[in-house]
Amino acid sequence: MNIVILQGSPNRDGSTAILCEEFARGARQAGHDVERIDVAQADVHPCTGCVACGYGARPCVQRDGMAAILEKVLAADVLVLATPLYYYGMSAQLKAVIDRFCSENPAITARRLRSVLLADAWNADSWTFEALEAHYDTLVRYLDLRDCGRVLGYGCGTPSMTRATDAPQRAFELGRSLR
Repeated sequence: MNIVILQGSPNRDGSTAILCEEFARGARQAGHDVERIDVAQADVHPCTGCVACGYGARPCVQRDGMAAILEKVLAADVLVLATPLYYYGMSAQLKAVIDRFCSENPAITARRLRSVLLADAWNADSWTFEALEAHYDTLVRYLDLRDCGRVLGYGCGTPSMTRATDAPQRAFELGRSLR
């Protein structure tokens, strides 16, 4: 399987990166190809809502790094959305990429991609990820994705905090479990 991880943290070596690395390690052990794209460092402009794409009838008119990201997403079997929790939602950098999916909505939907959510938060309250999970579940439904699981890292505010939890191990196991 070809797996693309959209890593949404601006911190390349933070808690989200740890979850991505462990997921990728498990997936590679299972024989899969994995590519991580650090979207916070990508040249991606926000969607302007111009609708020149016709929501999939034509390519986006913006000329930035999004076309290359979409090409990789459309070649994938599994799409992993990885994000730190910022004010109870995904990072702005990951959201900007997802907003730009609109120019390829029909193609993404037709792929029936599998999907995974990896997320980490400083908070450890039981309700911490409710809004993010609702957003992810809506994306799964809207884009006709097949959810393969999620790892929600409660109390993962720093890399050392993250390593002290079971979240990295759960990410590894989820990656390894994909068939």
